[in-house]
This record gives sequence, C-alpha cells and structure tokens, in this order.
Amino acid sequence: MAGMASKELKLTLEDENMVFIGGLKTLLPHAVRSLIRTNKLSISNTSGMAEGFKQANVVILHKSLADDFEKFCQANDGPLPLLYRSKPGEWKCQSLSSDADIRTDCLQYKKYENGACTGTLTSLKEFSEQLKDMVTFYLGCSFTFEKEIQKVGIPVRNVEQKLNVSMYKTAVPCWDTEHFHCDLVATMRPIPKDKLEAVVRTTYPMKKSHGAPIHIGNPGLLGIQDLSNPDYGDAVQAQPGDIPVFWACGVTGAEAVSNCKSPLAFTHAPGCMFITDLKVEDAAAGDGKDVPEVYRICQNPLHYSITSAAAVQKIRCLEDMVGVDPGDRGVTHLLTQDELLKACLSISHAQSVLITTGFPTHFKYEPPEENDGPPGAIAMAAMLKALGKNVAIVTDQRALNLNEKIIKEAVEQGILETPVPIISYQSDSVDSALLFLCEDGNPEKPRFNHLIAIERTGMAADGNYYNARKINIKHLVDPIDELFLAAQNIPGITTTGIGDGGNELGMGKVKEAVKKYIKNGDVIACNVDADFTVVAGVSNWGGYAVACALYILNTCEIHDRYLRKAVGFPRSSAKVKWTSALPSVAKEEKLLNILQRLEVRSGKTASLAMEVDGLPFYDIHSAMLEKLLEETMK
Repeated sequence: MAGMASKELKLTLEDENMVFIGGLKTLLPHAVRSLIRTNKLSISNTSGMAEGFKQANVVILHKSLADDFEKFCQANDGPLPLLYRSKPGEWKCQSLSSDADIRTDCLQYKKYENGACTGTLTSLKEFSEQLKDMVTFYLGCSFTFEKEIQKVGIPVRNVEQKLNVSMYKTAVPCWDTEHFHCDLVATMRPIPKDKLEAVVRTTYPMKKSHGAPIHIGNPGLLGIQDLSNPDYGDAVQAQPGDIPVFWACGVTGAEAVSNCKSPLAFTHAPGCMFITDLKVEDAAAGDGKDVPEVYRICQNPLHYSITSAAAVQKIRCLEDMVGVDPGDRGVTHLLTQDELLKACLSISHAQSVLITTGFPTHFKYEPPEENDGPPGAIAMAAMLKALGKNVAIVTDQRALNLNEKIIKEAVEQGILETPVPIISYQSDSVDSALLFLCEDGNPEKPRFNHLIAIERTGMAADGNYYNARKINIKHLVDPIDELFLAAQNIPGITTTGIGDGGNELGMGKVKEAVKKYIKNGDVIACNVDADFTVVAGVSNWGGYAVACALYILNTCEIHDRYLRKAVGFPRSSAKVKWTSALPSVAKEEKLLNILQRLEVRSGKTASLAMEVDGLPFYDIHSAMLEKLLEETMK
C-alpha cells in the first residue's frame, strides 16, 4: 500500500509539473521573465515558453570588441541574426521588452574568462560594475519558429520529448573578422520526410530566427560524426521516417567568444534564451515564386538541396527547350522531368567534377570523333571553373593529344579562361576504377564528387560499344564506363549522363525506353546507369543547358544561402564572372571552327561543314543557344 501511495504521489507531482510547464507556454513574456528573475523555475530550457513571441541568444562583450563582433554578425547573419545591440552598461532593451534586465532574465548564463568557460550562473548582478563597460548583443533564436512549424502540422521532437534541442559543432568555417573566428554551430530537428518542404517554407521567411535550414540529410556532410552525442543540448530521438534537418544556431556566438579569449565575457547557456516581447512574424513565404522547393540529390550519403520555385521553373524551361527531337529519332520518349534540375543541384554542391566525352563513330576517319560532345563538355567546364570548382576531362588514351589541342586553342580564343586538365583511364586491375576515383583507393576520400558523361560511348548489355548504325567500335574505346559503375558503390560520388540517342554512357537509366523507341535500341542501348539522365535533341544542347542551369541556381538567393550554409556573404559579386562563362553563339562558332581545323566531323554526315549531327550551326544550333540564354537571363 505504501508503494502504491508513493507511485500515486509521483504521478501527481509529474502531472502538476506538466500543467505548470503547459502554463508557461501560454504566459506572456514579462510573466515568464519575472519567474526566471526570481528563480522560481526548475526547467532546463526555454523551448516552447511564451509561445508566439521571439526568443534571443545573448552575447555580452567588452565595449572595445563590440564593433568587431557586430561585423562578425553581419558577415554570418544565418547563425547570428542581430535583433539589438545595447549601449555599454545598458541592461534594459526597450525595443525588445518593456521591463527586462539582462542581468537576471535568462535561465542560466555562461561566464568566459580568457576564452575558457569558467562557470554557469543564474544571475549576473554581482558583475554589475564590469557590465557598465560591456555591450549586450541579442541574436535571433530557432525556438521562435517551433510553434510556427507545429501550426502547419510538423512535429517538433525535442518539444514532444521535453528536451533541449540538439546542437552540434560543424566543420563549416564562419567568415572571420579581426577578433572573431569559429566554426558554425547548428541545431538539428528530426523532421518527417513528407514534411521537409513544409518546414523549409515555414522557416524560410523567418530570417531573424535563422530562417531556412542550412542542411538536410547526412550529418557527416557537415562534419558531425554522431547525432547521439550533441555538443550542446540533449540527444533527441528521431522517429521512423524522420530526416535530420539542420539550422544555423546562435551558440555559434559562444564559440566565437571562446576563441576570442577576451578577459571576461558572458553568453546565455545553450537553450536558456532571453524571451522578448516581440511577436513572431507571419511565416507566409512571399509571392509564390520566391519560395523554396526541396529535392533529394543523393541517397548515399543522404542529401537534399533547396532552390526557389522561380529557378525551378526556369530550369524546366531549359529542359523542355533542349528536349526536342530535330532528327526525329524518338528521343522525346526518353525524357523524364526534372533530371536536369536534380543533376545540376547535385553538381552545384560538388567541389570537384570529372567530365568525359568522345564518341568515335567515324571509325574510317582519323580522328574518328564526332563534334557533338566536346563543345558541350567545354561549356560545362567553363561554368564549373567560374564557380570555383576543380574540373578535369577524362578521355581515351588515343585521343589525349586531340583533346589537349582543342583545350589549348579554346583558351587562346577566349572560349575558356584557363586550361582544363586532360587525363586518361586505363583498366589494369579490378581496383583500377577505385584507385582512379579515390585517394589511395579509399572510398571515404573521393577525388571527385560528380562525374558527367556527355556524348560518351556507352557499353551495351553484351559488353560492346555501338554507334547509331549498330557498328561495334569497341576497339576505339577505353573502359571509362568502369568509373561510373564504381561510383555506384562510393558514397559521395554522383553521376550524370547526357545523351541524344540512348547509346551514350549513363543512358542505362532509360534503357528500356531506348530499346522500345530508338532505332537499333535493342542492340545499341547503353547498359550503364547514371544517377541523373539529361536527354537532349543534340547532346551539346544538354551541356549548354547544364551550364545555364548552374548559372540560374548560383544566382538564386535561396540556393546560394543553402550552399554557403548561411555564413559569409551572398556571392552576387561573382555574377559578372559567371555571366562571362556562359556559352554563346560567338564562342561556339569559334569552337566549331577549331574542330573543323582538327578534322573532327559531324556525327550523322561525317561532314566538316559548320554543322553538328547533320544540323547546320546557323539557324539551328545558334538559335537554340540564343533561346537558352534568353531564358537564363530573364
């Protein structure tokens, strides 16, 4: 009976505590601050308190560092959105609250001396004299948006589990200033897979509360090794079907304070925010065009990307433009919507890209290559290099000299700003592809993040390589397909195939359609998949579309912020460089002239005229380029 009475008493106390915490959710901010100020709360964090009102991270520094810290906040406004900067010795902040005292109104504070955290406090009143020469920074907090995402039916697991949010140190460097430097700290909330776009759209407009996520998917891509061991806060349990979603976190400020090693500084304790009187802004996301959309770009490791609806619409227009069938070969049956979009989102995240091209269809000529492929490859390489990525082109050993000449002349004539390395691949052992793609053959250290094949001969089901006329040209082809096959088992390498007939490397993804709709498809169909398959009426057009789509994505504010993890500044200053890297009629005319001089022929006719795949450059290819550029620059 005594045990039962004890159990009943425990349940009663727990119920009372739940009622009390539930009441805190509906209290006005000044009432919650009053309870905090008088030490009448035993809760560990302010998540969910005073719902509908903004919460703030707090950093308190000596006035001599204040200007530099404000610059640090401006340079990293994702983790450190500045709500208010006080004057020295100003303990109140009328613009955020009517009756606050920053010395007493956070649940807990952290004290830093010479960079080391030397204590956890519930009041800073004993430091009132020192605080007269110190400045307080109030920074937006993600607790602010938790109620907003609950309103649209998205569960907040840390609130459900009555835990502090999980916070992790990442390997993403913030933009440095004179005195402040650190890596980004991020919060993580497990979000159901079918709610990803909703949570991004809900938080995106709330820029003073960290805004949209900075990463969705595998934590290792941020340098986080173990989600069960957060650096701050609690380990929150995901439910089946949940995806890790990361936001920039204001605790980044505490890391910067620690690294600054100032004699004395204070911050809020992680999760113990200052609750303001400011109401949460409306989470409606704009005019319907400048809203984020979410796409999965890799399964292993799991990785999602985001961009604007306006950028998506533009890229779909590009895909439609190049997806026509001027040769009436049946290629429209190979099309799948958004392959161009997802391929380019994946490429946009890559640091190092390997391109392969070369289709020796003219086996009776020297060189046997056709002129569809190299122009598209060079157009992509020019944009990738302008975006700051490492780029190389891999081709057949026998064609190295030819491709080196093409690149050399392309640089001399201003088609490329700098040379692109030309390399070859030889299969000497079962590990050749792995050794080629990864440092020391270690799958955890890939040299390339993305492989692109454009008009590259693809291996058929019987192990041979066929041109469109069903002639086996295997004797002219090095087994570069092995790189794409190996990449399927290397986490962190994704692949794209660009083709116009189904016998190109990467077209294995649509091989059943190739067999059904393409002449000789039952024999010539490439059997090697790529993660993404970009189908075009002429493969060069697919390369031009990739270059244009990369420009669209990287000039999209939503995608740019996601790429840089909301640290540093928008890269709009690079737009002029990116614009000059776009393909143009003048550049492509010069490049076709180079190919003519090197006796690289049109694919369909073997002609050395100004044509590609039997279609005249003027009026057909030039018109396609003009249409693509017009849509890109709208």
